[in-house]
Amino acid sequence: MDTKTKLYMVSLGPANWELVTIKALKALQTCGAICIPTKSKDHSFTRSITYKIIKDLMDEYGFSKPIIPVYAPMHFKKKDWQYQVDILEDGIKKYESVSFVTLGDAAVYSTVYYLLDMIKKQNKKLYKRSEVIAGITSFSYASSRVKKPLCLGDNRFEIIPLLGKEVPSTKVYMRPKVGLDTKHMQEDGTMYTFQNLNFVGEHIQKGKIQKVEKYMTLFIDFLKTKKGKK
Repeated sequence: MDTKTKLYMVSLGPANWELVTIKALKALQTCGAICIPTKSKDHSFTRSITYKIIKDLMDEYGFSKPIIPVYAPMHFKKKDWQYQVDILEDGIKKYESVSFVTLGDAAVYSTVYYLLDMIKKQNKKLYKRSEVIAGITSFSYASSRVKKPLCLGDNRFEIIPLLGKEVPSTKVYMRPKVGLDTKHMQEDGTMYTFQNLNFVGEHIQKGKIQKVEKYMTLFIDFLKTKKGKK
């Protein structure tokens, strides 16, 4: 696979082009084409907020890219995701580098990781050449609009899907004390340790460290999801 090959999974934030990160903008400016999901069977973007954001960005920053429509019905079926993966792979063959865009942040209730899971199985080289670009979440933006924090001090916040039932969850552990022993932290899914993210001495590993060495340490116990289900 050519070294120029790149698949960007780009988070666009909550429905406003001004909330797109600089890193996301650079990916859109440098890629060969942009894949935009649409719920319309005719591949139109008449009611697409995502398309409007991309159009506004191109108008504001003076660039243009081929647009590839990706029909994405909200069925959460494997055949729909396979169709989208096929579109991405075709785009890579034609344009070398492609950006697939999603509203909000890719880590929160997004199709992105369903697609990446399939790509990892079917095309490991492309998976290694993929990059997920994080974005602003709707709830972090909502918090800023009313000037209310999501958490302060020793408080925590929860993301609760309104399904009328208890569901398993991914857990984020942060703000530890240096020297803290992590024996008490139960691992329900797949734990990762992140130290000094984006700082000197950044370290990421699967599993949890036994003792916290740096204040800027984050643990995420990722939920083990059932394949093919939301």
